[in-house]
Amino acid sequence: MVARMARHETSEKILTAADALLAEAGYDGASVGRVAERAGVNKALVFYHFESKSKLVEAVLARYYDAHQAALKAAYANTDGDVRTRIHRVVDAYFSFMSEHRTYPRLVLGLIAANEEARVMVQDNLLALFEWTTEMLADITPNGGPLDARHFYSTFSGMVTGYFTYAPVIADAWGDDPLCPDALAVRLEHVHWMVDAVLDRLLGAEPS
Repeated sequence: MVARMARHETSEKILTAADALLAEAGYDGASVGRVAERAGVNKALVFYHFESKSKLVEAVLARYYDAHQAALKAAYANTDGDVRTRIHRVVDAYFSFMSEHRTYPRLVLGLIAANEEARVMVQDNLLALFEWTTEMLADITPNGGPLDARHFYSTFSGMVTGYFTYAPVIADAWGDDPLCPDALAVRLEHVHWMVDAVLDRLLGAEPS
């Protein structure tokens, strides 16, 4: 039991180090040697736990996407309220997850730009999340056209992830910190407003 816990702790240290380096330096800059140094372990231990750099990156992505999807599913599983209320809970969970994992969008963009192997890793992980979102919206979105679930997913995921990606470089233009609590609350309110604008159209309701 103690040995298993120690292995788990070492594995988590390596994943956390790889996560940080991938966000900072990209795929090419996050060498196994640098990951080992950041984690405070020897290089052989990284290979012992993950076999290769590729498998290590896959594990970092899987940890993010598993937690991400679990948070969204938990929010939607709460059946209190109508469809609009449940979707708002999903949006809140999505925004909260990104706020707590602010390097995640930059990490994913870096991997997409790195090479074909890294891009496919992102694609494989994203597929399950995309399929779940499409299933969640199946009863209220048409099959095809501008209100298709694919566009709903792309638009609102971009609204959230794009904000956390570019917030560090728009602070000067805004004149304040886009990531401070007050600014985040306003941003979430804006996202809710946009969600309602689409849901009003989808559900045939008067604009709220």
